[in-house]
Amino acid sequence: MTTISNYSALNLTTPLTADQVAANKEIDAKQQLNQEDFFSLLSQQLAYQDPFKPVDNSEMIAQMASFTTAEGITTMGSEFAGMKEVLTSSQALEASSLVGKKVLIPSNISYLPETGGVSGSISTTTGAYSAMLTVEDANGSVVRSISLGDIGAGNKRFSWDGLDSQGNRVKAGQYTLKANGLVNGQGEELTTASYAHVESVSLGGGQTGVNLNLQGLGGIKLTDAIEVAENI
Repeated sequence: MTTISNYSALNLTTPLTADQVAANKEIDAKQQLNQEDFFSLLSQQLAYQDPFKPVDNSEMIAQMASFTTAEGITTMGSEFAGMKEVLTSSQALEASSLVGKKVLIPSNISYLPETGGVSGSISTTTGAYSAMLTVEDANGSVVRSISLGDIGAGNKRFSWDGLDSQGNRVKAGQYTLKANGLVNGQGEELTTASYAHVESVSLGGGQTGVNLNLQGLGGIKLTDAIEVAENI
């Protein structure tokens, strides 16, 4: 009896070389069936079928429909990927036109520049009486209170000139804008949004998307912007 020995053990821990990886990808590609391969197999199946038990028409149609559906889904996925790239490029081009303008963001934190003031919008579905706007600094101290009077339902714009209650100019930085008023006879905090200056646009790819870089506030997604304004 002949004994076969001296087999070398397979080293499964050694990583594949670049040539081996490319060869494996080529083999995988050759193992995938395309439409021509499918119809070739179908022809062979029909040629060698039992004449006394032929393939049922409905079964053959079901096989053809299944392959066509799978191929269609693959093609559709490629087309959607291309469409996504086109939409991203178009969105980035439109966003670049926002540089130098102001956008309304869903935040009550605003940035006061060295000169000029800040502005925002109050949103209410019922309106409010004796509405009051308070401006707080980074420490939470109130630097200014502004009476807005009675406001109706919808959006109400407001502005702050950057002065404190004594008429002195406050330093540049982030400030919190809070609004409250009487709704149905009771005091209620109102939804406040602020306008921000767009300094630049980040054209991210993939899941990052397009971001607007705001002066003194950082970045937000383009889709989070509520409104675009020329001069507020």
